[in-house]
Amino acid sequence: MPATPAANRRPIALIALLLVASLVGAACSTPSSSAGEVPDLADVAGVEAPPQHGAMAPDFTVMTIDGAGFTLSEHLANDGRPVFLNMWASWCPPCRDEMPDIDAASLSHEDVKFVGVAASDDPADAAAFAASIGIGYTIGFDEHGDVARSYDAVGLPASYIISADGVILEQIFGSVTEDEIDEMLNKWLG
Repeated sequence: MPATPAANRRPIALIALLLVASLVGAACSTPSSSAGEVPDLADVAGVEAPPQHGAMAPDFTVMTIDGAGFTLSEHLANDGRPVFLNMWASWCPPCRDEMPDIDAASLSHEDVKFVGVAASDDPADAAAFAASIGIGYTIGFDEHGDVARSYDAVGLPASYIISADGVILEQIFGSVTEDEIDEMLNKWLG
């Protein structure tokens, strides 16, 4: 018995539905222009490649929870410790999941400055989440996503190991564990 026209359209409709769902899922994993907002799919498709290992880290300044602020170039000039930079958002479940591991790693690597930058997030929401889990490392706010864009972070979470002379040694896209951070810091910083 030949298939009916409606039966022939079902596989095509299912494939189209799956394609749309995967595009929306990809868009939700990238930083947006405002907290929780899904970015334009054209923006996702046009993202340039992230900075390459060995490139100079873009300088940035962010306001921090304690109100002191953090500027990468000032830190490198005055403190001199390498930096573990983590871009995250309170509305990002993988970001929330990895933060206790990053905090634990920061306690065992006092020779590295850990900085979390809440990208495209409401500062009050970011501060409340960080406080709720007792984050001890520096937390700053990139409310409009400028820092994330300067690093070409294609999604959150995104982390970078920056040497004491400002060179990007490692880029990590996606969640990290304390053990993975330890391994990468030992690889690059000894």
